[in-house]
Amino acid sequence: MESALEVFVAQGYHAAAMDDIAERAGVSKPVLYQHFPGKLDLYLALLEQSCDTIIENTRAALESTQDNKHRVAATMDVFYEYVAGDSGAFRLVFESDLTNEPAVREQVDRVTTECAATIAHVIHDDTGLPDDASRLLAVSLVGMAQVSARFWLSDPGAISKSDAAGLVAGLAWRGIRGYPRTDEH
Repeated sequence: MESALEVFVAQGYHAAAMDDIAERAGVSKPVLYQHFPGKLDLYLALLEQSCDTIIENTRAALESTQDNKHRVAATMDVFYEYVAGDSGAFRLVFESDLTNEPAVREQVDRVTTECAATIAHVIHDDTGLPDDASRLLAVSLVGMAQVSARFWLSDPGAISKSDAAGLVAGLAWRGIRGYPRTDEH
């Protein structure tokens, strides 16, 4: 799996070859096909694993505290840590060259929908906003985290990862804190 991830990240889906993956893994191509019927199956397994990671880390960030300012910061950190990871797995999720494939699109969309659903639940519980409004705000926060983290990575400026995540978390917090908490919280 690690070898396949390296090849897909470096070459993209279309340019990656099962021969390259098998060679990097130190196995024969038939051995590779014993585990995965085809290149798409291998790619989807890696993509699902990558999507699960960011979704689980987002949930953990939200559950790490009851302080919403810290929740915003922790969630932004999740996305910045993810895109800055050495494996480059974020490229499978956010920069796939195979998004026209329905199974790939489903996994990529799952990151936004599941992360946003978790965040929307917190927004709804704390503000009493309707589900649709909570979900829209949550999707906006996920988009802000994902797009800004990818931009930060692609623009090697003088802003550290920690400072970049902090800047965007500050922006997000200044916006979301304007929605008052309900009397229950």
